[in-house]
Parts: sequence; C-alpha cells; structure tokens
Amino acid sequence: MRKVLPAACLGVMAAFAVGVAYANEELSKMAQNPKDWVMPAGDYANTRYSKLNQITAANVGKLQVAWTFSTGVLRGHEGGPLIIGNIMYVHTPFPNKVYALDLSQENKIVWKYEPKQDPNVIPVMCCDTVNRGVAYGDGKIFLHQADTTLVALDAKTGQVAWSVKNGDPGKGATGTSAPLVVKDKVLIGISGGEFGVQCHVTAYDLKSGKQVWRAFSEGPDDQIMVDPVKTTEHGKPIGKDSSVKTWQGDQWKIGGGCTWGWLSYDPSLNMVYYGSGNPSTWNPKQRPGDNKWSMTVFARNADTGMAHWVYQMTPHDEWDYDGVNEMILSDQQINGQERKLLTHFDRNGLAYTMDRTNGELLVAEKYDPKVNWTTGVDMNKSSPTYGRPKVVDQYSTEKGGEDKNTKGICPAALGTKDEQPAAYSPDTQLFYVPTNHVCMDYEPFKVSYTAGQPYVGATLSMYPPQGESHMGNFIAWDNKTGKIVWSNKEQFSVWSGALATAGGVVFYGTLEGYLKAVDAKTGKELYKFKTPSGIIGNVTTYEQGGRQYVAVLSGVGGWAGIGLAAGLTDPTAGLGAVGGYAALSNYTALGGTLTVFALPQ
Repeated sequence: MRKVLPAACLGVMAAFAVGVAYANEELSKMAQNPKDWVMPAGDYANTRYSKLNQITAANVGKLQVAWTFSTGVLRGHEGGPLIIGNIMYVHTPFPNKVYALDLSQENKIVWKYEPKQDPNVIPVMCCDTVNRGVAYGDGKIFLHQADTTLVALDAKTGQVAWSVKNGDPGKGATGTSAPLVVKDKVLIGISGGEFGVQCHVTAYDLKSGKQVWRAFSEGPDDQIMVDPVKTTEHGKPIGKDSSVKTWQGDQWKIGGGCTWGWLSYDPSLNMVYYGSGNPSTWNPKQRPGDNKWSMTVFARNADTGMAHWVYQMTPHDEWDYDGVNEMILSDQQINGQERKLLTHFDRNGLAYTMDRTNGELLVAEKYDPKVNWTTGVDMNKSSPTYGRPKVVDQYSTEKGGEDKNTKGICPAALGTKDEQPAAYSPDTQLFYVPTNHVCMDYEPFKVSYTAGQPYVGATLSMYPPQGESHMGNFIAWDNKTGKIVWSNKEQFSVWSGALATAGGVVFYGTLEGYLKAVDAKTGKELYKFKTPSGIIGNVTTYEQGGRQYVAVLSGVGGWAGIGLAAGLTDPTAGLGAVGGYAALSNYTALGGTLTVFALPQ
C-alpha cells in the first residue's frame, strides 16, 4: 500500500509535537514564517501572498530551474505542495499519492503514501481526476482521496493515523478538494453535484477522525445548520425552512450545492467561509424556485458549524455557475472606514466585496466586460430584489426552455473563474485573478435521477467571445471600486492559481505550460519558462538554505484540459470543454512534474 522510510531520515521541526487545542494558533504562527508554506492557500485568509522578497521585479528575469521531480502520475495536477521546515509534501491526482521530500538532503524521498482505491471512482469524477492538495495539523498530513476517504498520515513517517469515509462514491460523491485544519478539527467538503449528491462541509476531530459536525447546503434547518432567527442574509433573519420551501417536494435530497472549493478562516471572529456549488440538475425547468442554499457564501462558527450569515449569489442557477471559489479575507479601508472584508470572484462573472462580520454586500461588479447573462446586481437596499443579479432574458436558459439551444451566453459554465485561486497583495491592495474568457451555447433537456449516474440535463459548447480569439485574461482587480486595474491576454484560460510576493512580483501558470512572472503594479511580463506540461497547479514559494524558491506542478487536465487528459474527442464531451479547448493539444501533452525555480547562486 505504501513505502515508509525510517523517521530518522527526517529533520522535521518541533512544531509536530504541538497540542491539538492550539493547532490553529500554532498554524497561524507557522504561517507567519514566510520560509514555509503550511496551508493550501499559504494562510487562513486565502491570500496566496508571501513576504519573501529575494526575487524581485528587477531580478526575476534571471530565474532558472533549480530542480524537478516527477510525480509518476499523468492527468490534471491541481493544487500545490506544502513546505514545513526541511520537508516538502507533494500530492498527485488519482491515485492520490503523497510524497515527503527532504529539501536538505537533495530532495530525497523520505516516504511515499499510495492508497489502493477502486478505479470505478474515476468515471464518477466530473472534471478530471484532480486533487487540490493536502493540509497539515497536529503532526499529521491530511489528504482527501478521490473515493472520499479522508486520511490522516503521520507527517514524519507517512503511516496512517486514522481514516474516515466522507461520502459514497456509489452515489456519485467524490473527493477533490484540500482540507483546512482549524483548531482541533479538520474541515472538508465534497464533490458530486453532477450526480445529484446532497452536498456538505464536515468537521472531523484531528486526533480521532470522529465527525464533530456536518452542514449540508440544502435541506431542513437542522441539516443545513441554520437558526431561522439568528442566521441572516442581508442583515435579515432567513426564517424557518428557508431552503426546503425553495425546492419542489423532496428535490433538495438530490440538490447538489457541492463544496469542492477552498475554505478560509478568521481566527478573530472564529468563522469559516466557503461557497456552495450549482443545484442539480443543470436543467432549470426541473427545479423551480431559488434552490437555496446552492450558489451561496456561508459564514459558519468553526466550533459548532452553525451559520452566522449566508448570501445566495445566483438564485435558481440556470448556467452551472458554481459558487465554490475561494473567499479571500483582507482588512482594508472602504469610504474612509476600516472594514473586515471578504472578496470572492464567482464563476458567474461577478466579483463580490462583503463585510465578513455580517455579510453586508459592499461591491458587486463584472470582472470580465464580456459577461452578458446579467446587467449586474440590484444594489438598492430598499428593493425587494436587493442583492440579486438582474437576468437578461435573451441569455436565460429557463426562458428558452427545454430542448432550446440558448446561444452566446457569457461566461460559459466553467465561469469567468473556476477554482484556480486568486492572490491578494497587501502591498498593492490589488487582487491578481486568473480568468476564463469563454462563452457558451446551452441546451437543457429533461433528465431523470438514478443514484450513481450523471444527473446533468444539458448539452454545452464553448468558445471565445464573438470577434475574439483569446480564452483567458490574467487581471489585477481593485475590490474597493470593483474595477480592473490591468489585464493581460492569454491564448487559453488561466487555470493556475496565482502567487503574489513582497518582491513586487506575481506568478501564474498557463495551460500551454508556461510559468510567468509579471510586475505587480503594471502587469508587465518579466519572465516565462515552459514546463513539461500544461499548468493547472498553484504557484508556491518558500525559502531553503537562505535561498528563495518558486515551485509549481505541471500536468495538464482539469475541466479545461479534460479532452487532452482523458483522450476525449466529441466537442460536447467534458461538459462542453472538449471542443472549446481542442487546440490545446497543439501546445502541450500529458505530464506530472514539479518544477522548482531559483535565482542563480
């Protein structure tokens, strides 16, 4: 099942012995050390920002490849490694191997974990066999396997400390997301919206793996863990049965609302933030109502799981605009007032700036001018439709109805941004956002539910906006004004997570396989290097032996690269992505490599 080398090989820091009760305090402290990268997003706030400044806008052009590591796995390599002391933890897509590499001993493999999973889980994974990374806490490495097993590995030896099943792959549930360790718990979501799974976020005890709480996205109040009076949307109580009364009959039981994106946490408020995905099915005619609480930002108490506030971004989603993208936490001034902010770049093409203490909506603007399904969000607080997007009938798949192909909808179902996380720099107070510049035709059709079978109910095709040929932009965004500061065109979607640094450099990867470095203030391209395969991984930086390194996984795949990854040729396959990204095979091929860069010594 796995090879484990002696613990003596490890020079791991004393932090491994810390008590569980202080796990989040210790993690917060560890995250303050820019030499390491101890959480999937670098910190609890999901900023993907590093204080390391050895690599600057002036010298980044001299970057060289320092070393590489083959993961031994093909298909889509999302996420990125953790670095804790001398040890780097690298993960892979299915079968979800984890490697511990000793950076002080020529990157020697200290241990390898390789789970034996039923390959029947592969066809149930909607958009490639990806995994978005591991988490650390209490001396353990936490991995959410494709078959939904959450496993705790001893960080020194790779031995399994405990494991627990988080869902049922037989009914379409899978594991693709990175866990988050908060206090004495590890939190994890679930995938399976395209199979009618009733999705949830679950907190497990760090020591034992025992379930502490589970909050579903839709259903009765006790299941979704809301208080009809105390849980609010736009400052008003959501009321009794806020979810079930927005579904027809028992449809909420197969309602989707999956939680495969990123989690963030504010220790001062003790609140966890995440988004829920699309309602099932993709045919809106089959599920009348707002379908709450799919497409929703949740703010929950980390200890109890109870929701403090919610905000549904796309009620009665008609386009598969999952709301799972990361919630980036920042403290900034808006209109001369210091606010605790949450910024979220939604698949629906709107970027939201909110007060994370109470869910007040402050800014909601398009972050790609081509977004056309809505004219914008109703920001009039006295309006009965306050906070709702204003839908353009021409691009409503509901208005078109079943078996009608609604054309020219922007963005496509994969959104103006999918899970590829943005970065935030407190130096510039700008957000650096990898985006998709893609539109679609969308034809819903009637579909019946069978457990474990696809429950989609729509045929899609994807292409660039009319009159344009590029399918991606990498942008700098001002979350206070809701405006693009600068934008760089890319031939394909930017499906890589960004990294901002104190050196004034922002890094990201491209689907063709380039690692790129740009000036944080101007967007000017300063460096690029083509890695062995397309990049859908998240760029990471760390320091070892007094030297700053930049690391990224390459391995084309994910939703955008599913045609290449899975050998699909039908243009409508891969939920519409195969045709849209057919040209990608002219630029890259399958791979699985970690490439690490540094300045010459």
